[in-house]
Order: sequence, then C-alpha cells, then structure tokens
Amino acid sequence: MIEDLDKIDFQILRLLQENSNITNLSLSKRIGLSPAPTLERVKKLEKNGIIKSYHAEVDPLALGLTVKTFILVNIGWHKEHASENFLRKVNEIDEVAECNIITGDGDFLLKVICKDLQAYQNLLFNVLSQIPEVERLKTLMTLSTVKNRKVLPLSY
Repeated sequence: MIEDLDKIDFQILRLLQENSNITNLSLSKRIGLSPAPTLERVKKLEKNGIIKSYHAEVDPLALGLTVKTFILVNIGWHKEHASENFLRKVNEIDEVAECNIITGDGDFLLKVICKDLQAYQNLLFNVLSQIPEVERLKTLMTLSTVKNRKVLPLSY
C-alpha cells in the first residue's frame, strides 16, 4: 500500500494531520494541484483506509479534565479468556482513552483521563481494581505534557 503513495500523497497526509479542517482549495494550493485531482487523491486515501477519520482536538483542561495517568496493568493469564474479558470491560470505561498491549513490566498500558484526583481514585479502586482478570495496577501520574505530536513521521 505504501508503495502506491507518492510525494504528493505524503504532503496531503502531513497537511491533513496538521489541520484536518483545511479546505480542499487551500490544500490544493499548498500541494500544487488543482482542486479536482486533490479531492480525488484525498478520497483515494480515505477509500484505502490510510485516512481513517477526522477529529477535532479538544483541550481536556478547558473541560475540567485535570488528571491524566498511564496505568500498567498485569492480568491473570491463568484465568480463562483473561485478555478478551479484560478488553471488553476496559472498552466500556469512558475515562480510558487508550489501551495498548505491551511487552515489559505489564500486559497492557492504559491512558486514563479524569476530572480530578477523586474521580481517578474512584476509577482505580472501584472500577479497574474490581475487574476479576486484573492482578496488578501501577499508576504513572502525568505532571505535564511537553510534547503531544499528532502528526506521524512521514518521509517521502
């Protein structure tokens, strides 16, 4: 799939990652094509699943979501369907923004966003720790975010 992309496709991807709200006219001017072929290329990138969706980036602090943590989770693999059961339950928890299967000190890494420490404590003690498959939770508290790049490192 990547072999089918050219320099212009990569430029489109970079520009749309930087600002998905850019108009087709502005995009076409930035990449040096007329609007019709630009739109065709964008539609092709969407159709091929390279562009999955478009999002508005929302500032969590502006909405009163002041706590961001990462949680290392170890599950009991000896329990039947442990991974599937854990993932099903985690997918139902709105505060879990990301769930990654990892190697190393844990089995999963959760990115959690909560209103405040009280909400986080409630989530930790009354929700996550109550999932039967969970054997250990280790919180990594975020003090501040110094880099939050949304643009993938594309080279062409």
